[in-house]
Amino acid sequence: MTNMWVFGYGSLVWKADFPFESRLVGYIEGYARRFWQYSIDHRGVPSKAQVWGVAYKIAAQDVEFVMNHLDYREKNGYERVEVIFNPCGQALDPDIGAIVAPTEPFRLVVYLANESNESFAGAANIENIAQTIVTSVGPSGPNTEYVYKLASAMRLLAPGVQDEHLFAVEEAVRRLDMDNTNRDLL
Repeated sequence: MTNMWVFGYGSLVWKADFPFESRLVGYIEGYARRFWQYSIDHRGVPSKAQVWGVAYKIAAQDVEFVMNHLDYREKNGYERVEVIFNPCGQALDPDIGAIVAPTEPFRLVVYLANESNESFAGAANIENIAQTIVTSVGPSGPNTEYVYKLASAMRLLAPGVQDEHLFAVEEAVRRLDMDNTNRDLL
């Protein structure tokens, strides 16, 4: 078995709970990050845009373990798809030794929500999405945490990229979260 790469665009950006050799910032084309999935962990649907995130290089000896782990983690409406990844910049782990980071696009695996899955919510306005997020907590924790950590990580990893949908959802979630906090204080 050879090593492989897997792309994260949701919680995998900030919560890589599996072994990896290195990671790169970059994007895949033809998709847009959207909060259109009734899943508290991850979201993504095809569109005509780019989704920025992190590609993880998985060592050959870890591929089977990592894929089994991710197949379980991404079980709620996600399917494994091969796409082209466009690396941008250096590897994120310069302290683990000399890394020769790919500079040309390459194929990797990503988990994407399929519109035909039972948890697919479809397009909704930002306020409705935010309301669902603010009132949702599951095994991975509060959905607000997911939004806040993802938005923060994307600002750090790709500071020049404006993910309008993600940041609009984050702003609406913060507003509703603050309203709920203020209401609880009364």
